[in-house]
Amino acid sequence: MIAAQIKRIRQNTLARNAAWIFAGQGLSFVIQALYFVFLARLLNPTQYGVLAGAVALVTVVSQYSTMGSGLVLLRYVSQDQRRFPEYWGNVLMSTIIYGSLIVLILHLTGHWLVGAESASLLTLIAFSDCICGQFSTCAAQVFQAFERMRLTATLNLLTNLFRLTLACMMLLIMHHAVARQWAVAMLIISLCATCAAFIIVTRHFGWPHFTPRLLFTRSAEGFVFAVSGSTTSAYNDFDKVMLGHYGMTVANGIYSMAYRVINIATMPIQSIEAAAFPRFFREGAKGITAVQPLATKILKRTVVLGLAAAAGIFLLAPIVPFFIGKGFTPSISALRWLCLIPFFRSFHLCAGDAIAGVGQQKLRLLCQIIAAGSNFGLNLYLIPHYSWRGAAIASLLTDAGLAVLTWSVLFWLRRRERKTVLAMQIA
Repeated sequence: MIAAQIKRIRQNTLARNAAWIFAGQGLSFVIQALYFVFLARLLNPTQYGVLAGAVALVTVVSQYSTMGSGLVLLRYVSQDQRRFPEYWGNVLMSTIIYGSLIVLILHLTGHWLVGAESASLLTLIAFSDCICGQFSTCAAQVFQAFERMRLTATLNLLTNLFRLTLACMMLLIMHHAVARQWAVAMLIISLCATCAAFIIVTRHFGWPHFTPRLLFTRSAEGFVFAVSGSTTSAYNDFDKVMLGHYGMTVANGIYSMAYRVINIATMPIQSIEAAAFPRFFREGAKGITAVQPLATKILKRTVVLGLAAAAGIFLLAPIVPFFIGKGFTPSISALRWLCLIPFFRSFHLCAGDAIAGVGQQKLRLLCQIIAAGSNFGLNLYLIPHYSWRGAAIASLLTDAGLAVLTWSVLFWLRRRERKTVLAMQIA
């Protein structure tokens, strides 16, 4: 029975790719769990809150540092692998040009958006994430386009492994650190990970070919992908920016630590979505009728994981302070407030991918803009009144609303396509 199941998985491309991503995410789960334990012990809640404010702001805008060129590569190279060199060159040009511009803008304007302590870290973190981190993500998307998920998982694992090693070494040597020391060390590690990612991609697929016209001809499409990624980051991370802006650094540290646990718990769901993403584009060529059943099939798997994650987080929350330190004891309550987010994400991630797969990325973007705008409005009122609890309420309402909205759009697209086909048959 078990042998038959293993054989079936090996013969099924989606199952095999999901297994590789899940294996990579599983290792990444362990690595990130250890990483945030070491980092929490290295930084006290106040310093962690200072770091979280700067990281959240950078995360919101970092998608623009590649202008969606990684996802553009994923879309077109998935369809025609011979086009890899020019699209890989486009990734490099976009990262250098747009990434440098984003770092400069954050350096000049960041102190208006977050507290003074967080603003002092922005340039270091922006370079680490907007240039190094985003380039490494694009490198992983290259292997995703070729459906070589083992190497996608490896590259995604690489940066996390470097960060874990860094946190462990600093904890053993220094015992305690401030946020700025961690930011400097992170920049060095990110540069090493970026160099490794470039070497791995070049060895497997060859050198990039620079075609400047692609920077302009695909810029509009890439911008849509970038805005889409940015709005996702906005409704996930802007609450942390606002907590930092209002000077609630301790609350930010507590809430951000809890949110990190939520993100780790969502990783199995994201591994399945990542494995299926190229398939959404291929099925999308046949229309929404082919894509919607694929989304439903994936949802049946991910929703179970979402429920399991929610139950596990709620029940196991009290043990978290034993690992990360008693200073983070209030994170128990924050975790229980946020525990349903993986369940809601299982719905809106697959529906959003299906909408993008049929070339309706603008509709997905509209859903995400509505979610981001709603989240901002809710946080604007709730955070000053209820601190991190207000941020938690806004996050729950945002993810639940986005789940309902994306599936409504998906069903609407299917009804519209059926009416079009019926009208053509009658004519």
